[in-house]
Amino acid sequence: MKQKISPDIVCSISEDVVARNIEGEMLIVPLTKGIGDMEDALYTLNKTGMAIWACIDGKKKIKDIVAELSEKFEASSSELEQDVFGFADELLKRGILIESSKH
Repeated sequence: MKQKISPDIVCSISEDVVARNIEGEMLIVPLTKGIGDMEDALYTLNKTGMAIWACIDGKKKIKDIVAELSEKFEASSSELEQDVFGFADELLKRGILIESSKH
């Protein structure tokens, strides 16, 4: 069954990963076993992923991140919703993001 995240969820970056921007690429390295897939030692983010990642601060709701990126990139919220919700959902499943609070 596919997980469906709420627009009101607030996410934080797990303390069990390190993220670094190296030569324009965002690299995410799990520090503990059980984070991510065993086959993947590290993750890289594309430009969309990097923009979403930069907005994750443990305070903003996912729907607020969609609105912020919509304004920044002059795109409709409906265009960005799928990317932001999919990104957050996948990284929550992998333990790279954690749910900060429920509203």
